[in-house]
Amino acid sequence: MERRLLDEGEFLALSRFEPQSVATPKSYLLSNGTTVSVFAPGIICFEPAKRLKVNKHIVISCGIHGNETAPIEICDSIVKELLTESLRSAHRVLFLFGNLPAMDVAERFISENMNRLFSGAHSQGAGLCNEERRRAKILEDAVTAFFAEAPAGDSRHHYDLHTAIRESKNEKFAVYPFLHSKPHSRSQLAFLAACGVKTILLSESPTTTFSYYSSFHHGAHAFTVELGKVRPFGHNDMSRFADAQFALTALLTEEDYAPTVKLEELEIFRVNQVINRQQDDFVLHFADDLPNFTAFSKGAVLATESGATYSAEQDGEAIVFPNANVAIGQRALLTVVPARLETSDV
Repeated sequence: MERRLLDEGEFLALSRFEPQSVATPKSYLLSNGTTVSVFAPGIICFEPAKRLKVNKHIVISCGIHGNETAPIEICDSIVKELLTESLRSAHRVLFLFGNLPAMDVAERFISENMNRLFSGAHSQGAGLCNEERRRAKILEDAVTAFFAEAPAGDSRHHYDLHTAIRESKNEKFAVYPFLHSKPHSRSQLAFLAACGVKTILLSESPTTTFSYYSSFHHGAHAFTVELGKVRPFGHNDMSRFADAQFALTALLTEEDYAPTVKLEELEIFRVNQVINRQQDDFVLHFADDLPNFTAFSKGAVLATESGATYSAEQDGEAIVFPNANVAIGQRALLTVVPARLETSDV
C-alpha cells in the first residue's frame, strides 16, 4: 500500500477501490520534509516543514457530487504530484474527495444531496441516517480540525470545486457565500480570475453548502467554484481547466501567489430569488437544456406548482442551477441580477 501511495501517488484510487488500506490514520515524512497525513479514505493533508512569512491554510474539496469529475481529476493530479514529490507545497493543504460511493456509480449522490448537509444539517431531522449525512459530518469535522491548527493571523481558504449539471453562458463561475456584512476580498476575486472564473454570484443569505460552512464558522475565504459542465471520468477536455489547475498549483507551491484583476473585468451578480420546490407537481417553464445565466423579461413565468407561480421580478433576471427534480423543500432554482460590489477590502 505504501508503495502505491508514496511512489505512485494513488491516494484516490486506494480511497475508492481499497478504502480499508487508508482507513486508519497514518502519517508519513517525505524526503523533501513534507508531512503527509492520511486521515480516512478521501481525506489527506500535506504540511511543509518550514514555516513561511506568509502562511496560508488551504482546503480544496471536490466530488461533493460524485459525477462532477473534472475537479476530481484536477485534485487527483495535484495530490499525485505532491505525494511523488514532483511538487512541494509551501502551505498546509487539506484535500477532500467528497462522495466516494457516488463517484463509483457516476451519480450526483446516492441518497441525498451532500451540499445541503453542512453547518450541522447532517444531524437535523432524521439525523445521520444515510452515507451522505455521515460523510458530510466527517468532512465538516476534518475542516474544523484542520483550521484549529491555523495560528491567529494566518489566512484560511476553502475552494469547493464543482461542475454544473447543464451548459452555461458563463462557463466558469463562483458563488461567494453570504458574508454577514464583512467585506468581499479583491485578492480572492483576483485568484478566481486567475482560475478562469470571472463571473461571481453574491449569495444574499446563509445556506447549508460546504463553502458557507467554512466561511461562516471558520472565517475562511471560501467559494463554491463551478468550472464547467458535468462529464464522465475520462471525457473531460482538461485543456479547459488548465488555468484552474495552474492557479491552484501556484497557490499551494508559492509563498505568496498574488495575481491581480481589475474589477471591471469581472461580471458580478447577486442572488435575487431562491425558489424551493414545495409540491410534487413543481415544474420549470423552460427547456431542460436552457443554459445557466439565460435572462428573462420581467413577469416571465419561470416555474409553477400547486398554489404558487414563480416569475421574473426584473428585466434581465437570469436563471442559475435549475433542477426540478430536487427533494421537496430543497432549492430548485436561483435567479440572479447584475450587481456591484458595495464593500471590498484593498
